[in-house]
Amino acid sequence: MIIVITPEEVVQKETELINELFHEGLDLLHIRKPFINSEEITDFIQKIDSTFHHQLVLHSHYDLAENFNISRFHFREIDRQNDLYKSFEDKTISTSVHDIEIFNELNEDWEYAFISPVFPSISKKGYGENLTVLNDIKKRNNSNVKLIALGGINDQNISKVFESDIDGVALLGSIWESKEPLNVLKKCRKSVLS
Repeated sequence: MIIVITPEEVVQKETELINELFHEGLDLLHIRKPFINSEEITDFIQKIDSTFHHQLVLHSHYDLAENFNISRFHFREIDRQNDLYKSFEDKTISTSVHDIEIFNELNEDWEYAFISPVFPSISKKGYGENLTVLNDIKKRNNSNVKLIALGGINDQNISKVFESDIDGVALLGSIWESKEPLNVLKKCRKSVLS
């Protein structure tokens, strides 16, 4: 599984690229736009081809799901710890963790969890420099929740990630900071499928 996470800020021609990524075989898109309001997020979603709306995951503005074919919500670690997800029992939910011990404690309410940073971050300079996540994944003992690697993953190192006990990857900086984001996804998919 390959997931793409949107950048926090809106970028030029972003929804056009998102549609192209879906046409190339993108599995899921996480819409993480903490700085835009409900109207702006509605406009953003409307620009994404409606045939892909069921592959969208909201990080906020959960009330908009009713207006679109969206049944997937993502909850930050702090939201999970405060049980904010419990009122969405009819939705497919995901979350984030930063160490394997926390992941191992997740129950089957969660479809998957991001674990990060696997490599030094592309989009957050300096983040993940002293990392052990890729090594720590060996301690995974939770088979009820899919484990998605995040952080610094690109077409050069994605195959190394899939050598670990993970179920998918999430891409952010490698897509949005590339001059050829479609090629990055194509190369990543080729690595995963080979």
